[in-house]
Amino acid sequence: MSDRPQWFDEEAGPVVRPYALIRGRTRSSGDAFDLVATVRAIGDPPDDLGPEQRHILRAAQSPISLADLAVELDLPVGVVRVLLGDMRDHGLISVTSPTAGGARSNERILKEVINGLRAL
Repeated sequence: MSDRPQWFDEEAGPVVRPYALIRGRTRSSGDAFDLVATVRAIGDPPDDLGPEQRHILRAAQSPISLADLAVELDLPVGVVRVLLGDMRDHGLISVTSPTAGGARSNERILKEVINGLRAL
């Protein structure tokens, strides 16, 4: 067996399972992130970042939601949450969760929609 990684084709690169990116962990060290939490790059990236972390930093130059990042990276949300937790611990990103006031306005909008449907 050779020491070189196995490749699918020229563009695919080596095959790596998503859980291998996060070393088998299912949670990060901090709080769990909401799907609509806003992520923004704030720190200077060190040289030893992996390609996924570099991709996150590029995508988060302007605020982006966790769900959008998962789509952008084509990775499961759980994997992205762990990567973001690690990056936040190293001061590379800031994560802002939705405010409680936003939940109230969503509730108001839902009530208006229900009332509108009843009026039909």
